[in-house]
Parts: sequence; C-alpha cells; structure tokens
Amino acid sequence: MTLTKGDDYPIHQTPEPIAFSGTDRNFYDRYFFNGYAPAGDAARAGLMFAAAFGVYPHLNIADASFVFVRDGVEVALHGSKWLNMERMDLSVGPIRIEIVEPLKVLKLLVDAPDQGVKAEITFTGRAPPIEEPRFIRRIGPRSFMDYTRLTQNGHYQGWVELDGKREDISGFVGTRDRSWGVRPIGARDPQETIPVQPPQFFWLWSPCNFEAGSFFFHTNDDANGLPWNRRAVWQADGAEPVDFDHGVTSKVVWAGGTRHAASASVDIETEPGQLSISFEPGLKFFMLGLGYTHPKWGHGMAHGPLAVEREDFVIADINVMQPQFLHIQALSEVTYTGPGGLTAKGRGVLEQLAIGPHAPSGFESMLDAAPW
Repeated sequence: MTLTKGDDYPIHQTPEPIAFSGTDRNFYDRYFFNGYAPAGDAARAGLMFAAAFGVYPHLNIADASFVFVRDGVEVALHGSKWLNMERMDLSVGPIRIEIVEPLKVLKLLVDAPDQGVKAEITFTGRAPPIEEPRFIRRIGPRSFMDYTRLTQNGHYQGWVELDGKREDISGFVGTRDRSWGVRPIGARDPQETIPVQPPQFFWLWSPCNFEAGSFFFHTNDDANGLPWNRRAVWQADGAEPVDFDHGVTSKVVWAGGTRHAASASVDIETEPGQLSISFEPGLKFFMLGLGYTHPKWGHGMAHGPLAVEREDFVIADINVMQPQFLHIQALSEVTYTGPGGLTAKGRGVLEQLAIGPHAPSGFESMLDAAPW
C-alpha cells in the first residue's frame, strides 16, 4: 500500500504516489523558523527561538527540533520518527507545524512536559516569500546539492515556556524558510568521490528586519572567494522584492582564533550611490541545536519509531573551533546606510559556516582560525 493522505491533493510532481519523490535517496523537504526581539526591545534582546522540521521520504524518516535561548543557555528539544510514508503529517512527537494560510500564516506548537518545553507560536509574513536562486553544487561528477528555497520575514505572536517559566514572544520578528531537493542527509556515503577532494564550503545568510521592510543577502563562495550562488534583495512590507543584480560585495572581519565574525558588511553599488548594510554580531545561536552537523541528531539519522530528547548548552562554555560548533546564526544589530547618509536600524541574523579554504578570509586549510 503506497497511497497516503497526500495523494488526495493535486500536488503530484511525478507519475508516482506522493510517498515517492524521484530516485535520489538524499531528497528532503524542510521547514525552518527563527525569532527574536525587534530593534529597540532591550528587555527581551537576549531571547531567541528557532525550529526545524525535515522529511526524508527515501529514508522513511522525519525529524524536528525546537530551540530556545535564554540566560546564555541554548536548550534544544530533538525528535525523530519513522515517517511511514505519510508526508502530510507535520508532527514529530511533541513538535507540530500547522499551515493556517499557505505562504502567509503558519503555527508552531510544542508540548513536551517531560522535557520542560512548551510553545505556541504563530508566524505571519510581512510580504510574499522570495524564491532564492536554485542551489546546484557538484563535487566532480556527483551532485552535492540541488535544491530550491523560499524565504520570508515576518512577525510572531505567542509564548514559549521553559522549565515552568513562560516568556511572551509576541512582537518578535524573524524568518522562516522552506527548502526541498537534494543535499546530504542521514548516514554518510561510504564511497568518496574520485579523486577524493577536501571539504570546502563557505556560506553567509543574513535575513534582516527593519521597521519598513526586509533585507536578504546570502552567498556561497568557492575556495577562491568567487560566489557560485549570491543574491541581495530589499522587500518593503506587502510588496514584491527588489533585486540588486550587480555590484554586491561582502566583507567579514573574523574574530581572532575563530571562524566566527566579529563584524561584517554588505556593500551594494546602485545608480543613486552606495548602500551599505553592517552587522554587529551578538548572541550566538549554534545550529547544532537544530541538528545541523550534530553527531547524534543530524538530519535524517535513524532513532527508531519515535525518540525525543532534550539537551542544554551553556553558550560561554562551547569550544567554537570544534567542527560541530562552526555553524552559527549570530543575532546581530544591523545598520543600513544609504546615499546622502540616510540610516536605519534593524535586527537580523548573520548565519555563518566556513569549512576549508577561503582566500579572502585568509583560510588555507580545513580548520585554520583567524589570527589574533
């Protein structure tokens, strides 16, 4: 029996039932959320939440994580289950997503009393989602990545309860995304590409929330610093995005002894003059909490019919040069400076993952750090 609830919706992309998604075992379908206090909300500036939900049809697994950062501690709730081929069930144990209005309103629910974590959060988009350029990356003849992603900034209403203490997160801003396609998931492929190539991946992603709208920037660079996927976009509330097609550059000043940014900027040449968006990174959210590079709770790993676990990280105690802690989102104060000295203040995240060489950064090997 291969028919599932999804087959009663007009969403098929192949002649197969929805339970089957092409032939690549690394196919995935994923949700992501983050949220934080807007600029000027000093009382809640140290709070942040994030969530992820992934479906891996050919592995017959779904997993989810919810993270809350408070008082310098990152608390991560992980869940994994057998998918049983049912892709329309957006729940993994205590973590559930509801699509209230597609492309506009989504709800995130967490009910894990045994782990001391509960949440009820509603996301409402500020404007229609943007579609990022398709991510296609090969290592020799083998596809490493081939996926599409939509990204959307928005406002949040709701609350998070951790160990009996409830925090109101109404008025928070942040970002949600949806991506689907192919990237490495589950167990590592035992057969390397020939010849074996050392790992190299450079990634910056910086969705920002200003009072009047959103700024989005990302770049994937090769070892020489040449972008193979880059985009910069401004989107006023309720409007379609405006792309900056040319003259977009980025610069990172790395903190000594790390591969994490002390500051960063994106500069854009436009006909009226140069625009600059500068980042002052603060609180570090480690993507490990959502399963990224996690040695146990990595995406698509098998944990049986259902498994749920909580883990806590004291952020100040983390060795940031251990490979599993390289991937972060730094909650940042963001300043826009335009022609004529026009400025605006906002907040956003500066996501960073730098593995292997990157000539503009001075990185030459797998894990050398920035000089002091």
